[in-house]
Amino acid sequence: MRLRFPVCVSIRTLDPRPQRSSAAIATSAFVASLALGACQAPPRSDVAPETAIENAAQLPAPLEFRAVGPDGGPLDEFDAAEGALSIREAVRRAVTSDPGLQAALARVRVALAQADQARLLPNPVLGVVFRGGVRSQQFEASFVQEFVQALQRPTRASAADNRLRAVAAEAVAAALDVISEVQERYVDAQTSAALLPLLEERLGLVERLVATSQARLDAGEGTRSDLVTLQAQRVELQVSIDRARLDERTSRLRLARLIGEPSAAATWALDPWTAPELRGRSARDWTDAALLARPEIQALAWQLQALGDDAALVRFLPWEGANVGLEAQSGQGWQVGPSLAAPLPIFDSGQARRAELTAEQLQARHELTLAKRRVVEDVRVAYEGLAASTANLSRIERELIPLQRQRRQLAEDAYRAGQTDVTPLFLAEQDLRVAQTQAIEVEAQAARALVRLQRAVGGPGVAERLADAGARAAPSVQLAADRVIPLPNKR
Repeated sequence: MRLRFPVCVSIRTLDPRPQRSSAAIATSAFVASLALGACQAPPRSDVAPETAIENAAQLPAPLEFRAVGPDGGPLDEFDAAEGALSIREAVRRAVTSDPGLQAALARVRVALAQADQARLLPNPVLGVVFRGGVRSQQFEASFVQEFVQALQRPTRASAADNRLRAVAAEAVAAALDVISEVQERYVDAQTSAALLPLLEERLGLVERLVATSQARLDAGEGTRSDLVTLQAQRVELQVSIDRARLDERTSRLRLARLIGEPSAAATWALDPWTAPELRGRSARDWTDAALLARPEIQALAWQLQALGDDAALVRFLPWEGANVGLEAQSGQGWQVGPSLAAPLPIFDSGQARRAELTAEQLQARHELTLAKRRVVEDVRVAYEGLAASTANLSRIERELIPLQRQRRQLAEDAYRAGQTDVTPLFLAEQDLRVAQTQAIEVEAQAARALVRLQRAVGGPGVAERLADAGARAAPSVQLAADRVIPLPNKR
């Protein structure tokens, strides 16, 4: 004796008056199938992450999802043009050519197909049995349709739609990562390019100081200690110059990869160095905007919605596989009747699946809380970094550099009056260059903090709208009177 699971109950009624009732039964089954077909799932909402990415990155044209061949896309997306490369153009090239972002858009297409699949009714099953014998032949036919899955279709479609929205939000987050990375690499290249002339000027001053110290030592007026100290400073500056050149080259090569030109010579002319601009909005305003706009939070919220739909489906779990249909049998005339087959929920009533979904929902809720806390942290850290860099830059430009210039002027006046030799003048000139170098380094810190603040709030588009609203409500505060970071402008 064999026992097969799951256990199904099949009820079949064969009417002894087939000629008169078969048509009625067939008609009833046909109407029932129409009713199942009419139980339509809600229409799928249009999900367009490309539009959200376009707005976040402030692209001049909509982002396109591109199909590539079996060997992938080209190594270099664009012609290796070595003209000027603005940061806005760098962002555009990076967003439109990044393969990771295209892979995220492909995942959106996968979720879109799954959402469409969730709206389809299960195919009916046609069964045919033929039995032949010496005296008689028997023919059986059945036409069955799973009705539980049809009843679940609206909820399944809702869950698939929510997962589609979550994947779309993840694609937007991937785009924001690309934008943030290309902006930081661009700022790194700008910073190294701006530091090099100052470092080279400082090296020239130190070399003149070394020559002067050597001449004084030869004349018996100087000391060997002064000469060795200046020579050590010269070597340190040479090391700093080599490091700055390497940093600039490395930043350019990384930027070339990000914009889809990894084989390019990376000798573009970059935008002139400028410092960031911040318009009057409080850290709370930035935090509130980030909690609403960050795609990572939206993705987790949609995943929670999908898990809620999955929990609603659990009540049908014990009856999955149940079907209704028609069965016809030939023997001494045709006999037709309805049939019902359903599993008996003896061993599995869905309790394990309910416990699993409950745990998954709790996990998603905790992850949502964690994501919100990290967003608040990201915004506050970036905002405080930008505020601190602003204060330092203001102090350097308004106090330190004017004082160093005054010191240099006093040293020059004393030298011209014959009161001192040229060494104090060279030292004052070198310290002035050091202060200017510090200003550029602090400006770079402010620029990176602004890039991270834009990423933390949900992209340059969200940051620009928030800043515009703040500019209408309060006067703008600019870090340096003649310097503004050329982040992508609104179209």
